[in-house]
Amino acid sequence: MSHHTLDEIETLTRAALRKHGANEFAAAEVARAVRVAESFGNKICGLYYVESYCQQLQSGRVRGDATPIVSSPRPAAIHVDAGFGFAQPAFAYGMITVLDAARQFGAATLAVAHAHTCTSLGYFTEQIAQAGCIAIGFTNASPIVAAPGGKTRVIGTNPIAFSVPDGKGGLAMQFDQSTTTVALGKITMAKAAGTTIPEGWALDAEGEPTTDPEAALQGSLVSMGGYKGWGFGLMAEILAAGMTGSLLSRDVKPLKAPEGAPHDLGQFYIVIDPSSASDFGARVRALAEAVSVDEGARMPGQKRKSTQKVEVSDEIWKQLQRLAEDSKPSA
Repeated sequence: MSHHTLDEIETLTRAALRKHGANEFAAAEVARAVRVAESFGNKICGLYYVESYCQQLQSGRVRGDATPIVSSPRPAAIHVDAGFGFAQPAFAYGMITVLDAARQFGAATLAVAHAHTCTSLGYFTEQIAQAGCIAIGFTNASPIVAAPGGKTRVIGTNPIAFSVPDGKGGLAMQFDQSTTTVALGKITMAKAAGTTIPEGWALDAEGEPTTDPEAALQGSLVSMGGYKGWGFGLMAEILAAGMTGSLLSRDVKPLKAPEGAPHDLGQFYIVIDPSSASDFGARVRALAEAVSVDEGARMPGQKRKSTQKVEVSDEIWKQLQRLAEDSKPSA
């Protein structure tokens, strides 16, 4: 293990993406997202994905030269066609427009269509909250979740994220999680490490509980809270696919597969301007104080701390250096 600064991580990631076919804007936006993920210790959404990004740029599974197209089918409904490119630059194209619409009408929606995986959904809702608006985000993914009582994969881990401003330029709440008991990346990381997974995370191909990550990857993940989590996952699916015109989870190929059809995923954001409520900030701060009365209790996201230097495995760091230096991804 070695320690590296966020500047080093962002610079090498951007260089790797540029080497493999991303234009400057796309490379910069994705590298920034990787930087933020690593700064908060979110390894699954950070450097863990960079090799996959590079492989898929070269195979054409993600278009590195796509120019997002922004439209407004209705005054408070903003649509961005990512053109089978990365989600990060597509969101950046639509963010100012949806914020303007929310401030004008009180609330607005942002639909990002035909995009590569957005990886960390909360990364996007946080940006909206930092601009002073409440954000609720939804996305879908490749199929890995069966309906309660079933064994056929229907939806993905389908994350939901909430970000709430505190009225003083900061965040009152930051919540981002999959609608499954655990993120798929934790299963794949357990498989790579040769370790078992806790019971209750996944089912095997026959619909039986398993602690074997390989059996889990052949089976399905469990919705958090059973039917309750399944309902949230379905709603994320309806908004992310139905409101963007992107693929249903069942038709999306594995996200890290080097070749194949584009992800063609959607993200859907509800953006609310709280400024019409004169005491919004005070109410949220009062709620946060009530939550934190007991030692150890907190609002979601309140104890997140970023760091300027992070620990990276030697293998991942050497891989990143190779990707930044070579025109071909490592095997």
